Amino acid sequence: MSQAVAIISQDIYAQRNQFANVLTDRSLNFEREAEFAIQVITSSEYATKVAMQNRQSVANAITNIAAIGISLNPAKKQAYLVPRDGRICLDISYIGLMDLAMSTGAIRWAQAELVYAADAFSLNGFDKPPTHSYNPFAKDRGEVIGVYVVVKTADGDYLTETMSLEDVNAIRDRSSAWKAWVRKNKSCPWVTDPGEMAKKTVVKRGYKYWPKTERLEQAIHHLNTDGGEGLASVAGSAPTDPEMVNNWISLAQKAGSLEALTDVYQQGTSAMRQTKDATGHARFKAEVTKRADAIKAESAPIDGESEEVLDGAA
Repeated sequence: MSQAVAIISQDIYAQRNQFANVLTDRSLNFEREAEFAIQVITSSEYATKVAMQNRQSVANAITNIAAIGISLNPAKKQAYLVPRDGRICLDISYIGLMDLAMSTGAIRWAQAELVYAADAFSLNGFDKPPTHSYNPFAKDRGEVIGVYVVVKTADGDYLTETMSLEDVNAIRDRSSAWKAWVRKNKSCPWVTDPGEMAKKTVVKRGYKYWPKTERLEQAIHHLNTDGGEGLASVAGSAPTDPEMVNNWISLAQKAGSLEALTDVYQQGTSAMRQTKDATGHARFKAEVTKRADAIKAESAPIDGESEEVLDGAA
């Protein structure tokens, strides 16, 4: 065992230069991440065996930590090294994905939660956070019926994505990891950590509508490919419908008051959310903001409430 630890340590420290070359977050320290990696791998006899049999996978995992810019620090609960399919893989938690989005400035704040049968949950419109209330001391909140993620963007908008348990399980059932469990009774995160995987699934779906950052895109791509967790890619935005978007933009440009513009914005946002057209909505929102500025310049705001609604949408 001591010889294996020495070889694994040598393989990890050999990546020092490559780690520095691809590093995206300068707050990450190679020495600390190397120590975390050695501790994680060598604390498990099985992980040690896999690392010895596939030494290149260890090197790849260390490089991915630097390229994505995420830490193995167990206190942060962002990422882990796990043995999977004969390799040592970098696994990123839903917390890690949200932390990446916040650290890159894409969003200010994020929260992902499971919803149980006894909970009270309701959506409050597209630009307001949902209401989720429950008794935290209840011994039985019932079965999990869904999951959601809500984020606050840099512009102050609230974006909420929800998935029923059936939706989550449909994604799970298409994953290679779940299929391996069904066929061979092979352990997978869907079995060991179903709640965490549900949250990760809704985060992966919701991020399609968040402001884009290269590091978050790279992390999602890694999970869907080299990460090897078998989490099927969640369908992204539907193809943009230029005609529909242009129609809503035209209505926004013709709005004669902030109140009328607010109505157009809310209705247009509803239509684009139904078609999952995030790209079109970004164009529409920019035009709404431009028209709001023009209306304010032409005349003093008539209604402070209407101005407040638009300021929240801008």
